Amino acid sequence: MKKLTKIIALVLALVCICTAFAACGGNKDDKDKERTPAVKVINYDLTSEQYAFGIDKDQPELLTKVNEILKEMKSDGTFDAICNNNFGSGTPQAVKSAVLDKSKDQLIVATNAEFEPFEYMKGENYYGVDMEMAAYIAKKLGKELVIKNMNFDAVCLSVGQHKCDIAMAGLTISEDRKEYVNFSDPYYEASQRLIVKGTDTTFDACKSADDVNAILNSLTEDKKIGCQQGTTGNSFIEGSNDLGFPGLKAKAVAYKNGSLAVQDLINNGVDYVIIDAAPAERIAKAINEMS
Repeated sequence: MKKLTKIIALVLALVCICTAFAACGGNKDDKDKERTPAVKVINYDLTSEQYAFGIDKDQPELLTKVNEILKEMKSDGTFDAICNNNFGSGTPQAVKSAVLDKSKDQLIVATNAEFEPFEYMKGENYYGVDMEMAAYIAKKLGKELVIKNMNFDAVCLSVGQHKCDIAMAGLTISEDRKEYVNFSDPYYEASQRLIVKGTDTTFDACKSADDVNAILNSLTEDKKIGCQQGTTGNSFIEGSNDLGFPGLKAKAVAYKNGSLAVQDLINNGVDYVIIDAAPAERIAKAINEMS
């Protein structure tokens, strides 16, 4: 009986040891999985561009005033404070839109609020660098702020048709857009960046933007690259004489916003995504925190 008891005890001990090893192995796999992000941004600038506001061509006095306010914001630290709210340790400030009323003195802003951290919405409030600047500019002008949210490729058109006074939507200065608006002085240095799956090692050995571009230029027609409709990233893939982009052989797949493009990357709908650098970082961070 004692011998049988010892055998049973030995078997139970072995079972416990095997279970412990299995648990350790499982934890290691889980940790390895956690260390691999869903997506990653390749941190080389594919372009060099400038953001500016697009102003109604029939309002030259507004252009002059906006440029004066921009200069003041940069000299007195207001612009830096707004950037800190949205890029640094500060807190993004909620911006409310008034209801359009032609009897009032209003500044009507056209935007595409799907471009965090420059413009986005939470509930009925607007947030982001451009939106905080819009609120400040409207206040300095003594006007009530009205924000019209629309598709990105309609933003400049709405100003060109005199439906809005100013376009504030992370707009890259381009000759094509000058057909519809007069650009303010630039306020932000921007670029395009590439997003890939977290497990994709294609670009890991790249030492420069030239290395990244060399691989992108070698892609064949069967490859798909996601982007936001009507943006510089879209032009980078398809080519643009205006912006000096020769284009890629890979096919551009345009989405309403960058988040949808990155979600489709995860779902194998596209091979890569090219969008503006700041939104790329924000989208990748949000998706990786959820995965």
